Amino acid sequence: MNKKEQIIEEIRKIYDPELPVNIYELGLIYDIVVENNNFAKIKMTLTTPNCPAAETLPQEVKDSTMQVEGIEDVDLELVWDPPWDKDMMSEAAKLELNL
Repeated sequence: MNKKEQIIEEIRKIYDPELPVNIYELGLIYDIVVENNNFAKIKMTLTTPNCPAAETLPQEVKDSTMQVEGIEDVDLELVWDPPWDKDMMSEAAKLELNL
């Protein structure tokens, strides 16, 4: 399993506080790039700009990424473009939420 896959595994453990689905399946993680096998660059969004988890979710993603062996630093960028919508969810997430 490569570093990006390991990061995804860690991020899959983080759940949206309002939905019973992890943030990866929700489509909140837009991009993960691992440079030099030790530096992760992650682009993520939230379901809404005033999401109650706005203060905690990005830090959780950063902390989870740091759990991956060999990752020494994380550059996490919170973006609002493109805005998240339910079409970004995986099929599994849509099934879980009966959409």
